Amino acid sequence: MRRSASLQTLLFYGLSGPMIALNVWLLSVLFNYFKHPITILSVAAILAFLLNYPVKFFERARVTRTQAVIIVLLVTLTLVVILGVTLVPIVIDQTIQLLNKIPDWLTTSQANLEQLEAFAQRRRLPLDLRVLSEQINASIQNILQQLASSAVGVAGTLLSGLLNLMLVVVLAFYMLLYGDRVWYGLINLLPSHIGVPLTVSLQLNFQRFFLSQLLLGLFMVVALTPIFIGMKVPFALLFAILIGLSELIPFIGATIGIGLVTVLVMLQNGWLGVQVATTAIFMQQIKDNLLAPKLLGNFIGLNPIWIFISILMGFEIAGLLGTLVAVPIAGTIKGTFDAIKSNKGSNFVSTVTIPHNPPEKDRN
Repeated sequence: MRRSASLQTLLFYGLSGPMIALNVWLLSVLFNYFKHPITILSVAAILAFLLNYPVKFFERARVTRTQAVIIVLLVTLTLVVILGVTLVPIVIDQTIQLLNKIPDWLTTSQANLEQLEAFAQRRRLPLDLRVLSEQINASIQNILQQLASSAVGVAGTLLSGLLNLMLVVVLAFYMLLYGDRVWYGLINLLPSHIGVPLTVSLQLNFQRFFLSQLLLGLFMVVALTPIFIGMKVPFALLFAILIGLSELIPFIGATIGIGLVTVLVMLQNGWLGVQVATTAIFMQQIKDNLLAPKLLGNFIGLNPIWIFISILMGFEIAGLLGTLVAVPIAGTIKGTFDAIKSNKGSNFVSTVTIPHNPPEKDRN
């Protein structure tokens, strides 16, 4: 009996690895085949998750759900238009200027490295930076060439982006109105001890995760922009927005954003790059130790190693979109299994207790 049980265990763990790898490969193939519709649906679902908070706020003020959805979407579109008229042109202009400045910065950085290497040779220090300099210059020039080649189809890209934006807004509108009915229709196909915790875990992880990440990214942009301007960092707004957007990628996004901005600034001024890195890391520590625990808490409850693995798998399956949704999906799966194991079904998800409110049967 013991041998039979151990053999079954060995077969289970031995086959689970290949099965997981096969499923990941199949998901990657399916995503590549249906990439555009899946991306549109995913972005619309995330937008609907986020906008559901203000919709519920208006519903508490005795406004019908349809009216609340229309009000929230109109306000959101108004804010997007205001940002598109004021902020976006500045960011585009700074991006163009940055691309034009990078060749000059590469020349300056080359001269600075040569001076540093000459200083090291006078002190008889074994320092050879030529290989490193050539690799950095080749990498940056390669990126610039790719950006220049992709800039040819800017008009078509903008038109396609506008059409996709319209599709996202329309889908988000209908998801806010009828998404809960569709979801609960699918969930009713599952046993209640699985469907209920899955629903609550999904709401908790996606709504709270993306709202928190957006607020944390906004904090970095608002905090770093005046600091960079005071430090006379070139393209201060663009660099602050780049660091803020990188916050949307959990676990490793902030490091990538700060590292990229630091390298770009150091091409022009090495000491200024060190100051930028120090300031950004300091603000990141404030965000991680003071703001993030209050916003995120411990609702995912995942080990950092599993978070990193889920991000890598998400990137392999769906690229940037997979990277963004990997952590909340992993948190949803873990929260659902935690609830099933604890036999608390409707009111236990991961490490947070929240009430479960089924949708109203009739909504205007």
